[in-house]
Amino acid sequence: MTTPLTFETIQRAPKALLHDHLDGGLRPTTVIELAAETGYDKLPATDADELATWFRTAAHSGSLVRYLEPFAHTVGVMQTPEALHRVAYECVEDLAADNVVYAEVRFAPELHIDGGMSLDEVVEAVLAGFADGEKAAAAAGHTIVVRCLVTAMRHAARSREIAELAIRFRDKGVVGFDIAGAEAGNPPSRHLDAFEYLRANNARFTIHAGEAFGLPSIHEAIAFCGADRLGHGVRIVDDITVDADGTPRLGRLAALLRDKRIPFEMCPSSNVQTGAVRSIAEHPIDLLARLRFRVTVNTDNRLMSDTTMSREMWKLVQTFGYGWSDLQRFTINAMKSAFIPFDQRLAIIDDVIKPRYAVLIG
Repeated sequence: MTTPLTFETIQRAPKALLHDHLDGGLRPTTVIELAAETGYDKLPATDADELATWFRTAAHSGSLVRYLEPFAHTVGVMQTPEALHRVAYECVEDLAADNVVYAEVRFAPELHIDGGMSLDEVVEAVLAGFADGEKAAAAAGHTIVVRCLVTAMRHAARSREIAELAIRFRDKGVVGFDIAGAEAGNPPSRHLDAFEYLRANNARFTIHAGEAFGLPSIHEAIAFCGADRLGHGVRIVDDITVDADGTPRLGRLAALLRDKRIPFEMCPSSNVQTGAVRSIAEHPIDLLARLRFRVTVNTDNRLMSDTTMSREMWKLVQTFGYGWSDLQRFTINAMKSAFIPFDQRLAIIDDVIKPRYAVLIG
């Protein structure tokens, strides 16, 4: 018999996560404790519940630029090797507790050198935290694989340097590259040197595009930069029209993305907070899923959105009436789109995801 689909049963289902920011997923208690340890005295609250509420409220701004402002506090307490290791370790613990079996967690090393660490030391601390977190999760009965994406800030001029960092650590846990930050005025084509370097080294990368800016951002990410995946990409809906009789018509860019199976790293709760969409009900994820774009479900920033993978999936179930087969498809879409080698992706799909969903579906 099919297992009833509830929030609790969704928590038991295996999940794959492609778009999660390390500095957007700290535990409120950890932020407070690290601030005390490192002498950071700018927190807006020192009670864990009050701080969690502040982050969620401040992030729900209707603007990507304002949404990014609270990150100054999480980044502010992540300036030592010990802090980075702890945050990475706890990230794995929290994801494993939600039955995430594979995750790619991204962060911007250039934001964590104020305490004197080199870029390499920053990445080493995070990777060590991930590795130790995996071991602890396995000991607790949760098998999880966590890999890292290094992110360059699109308003800065260090993208080539960060791309080189990704290549240096490609066999140590870093599986790809990303650019992030305010989209308007910072087109992805400004970083062509980094993307050309990555392609020359047969590396994989994703680009934040089509979140707070329109189709030109998506077009540049694909046509000029050669992105393997799109971070968010919600504005692709501007290239899709639906006739009065319900017939969808894809523009050339939308058709290209569907034909090429370009993955969309969609983050519903975050997209509402930033004003990319007005509500979950108006999110284009359902239209894109029905049109068979390669859609994935993600958390983006678990602290700011007060979310988990289970909560994101439950919201979609409640809003669009999805069943187990839909959640399985989103999960397999994510694993197909992961930046680890094909045989490793296939092993997680065939040996973990499908068998566990088979039990839930009945």
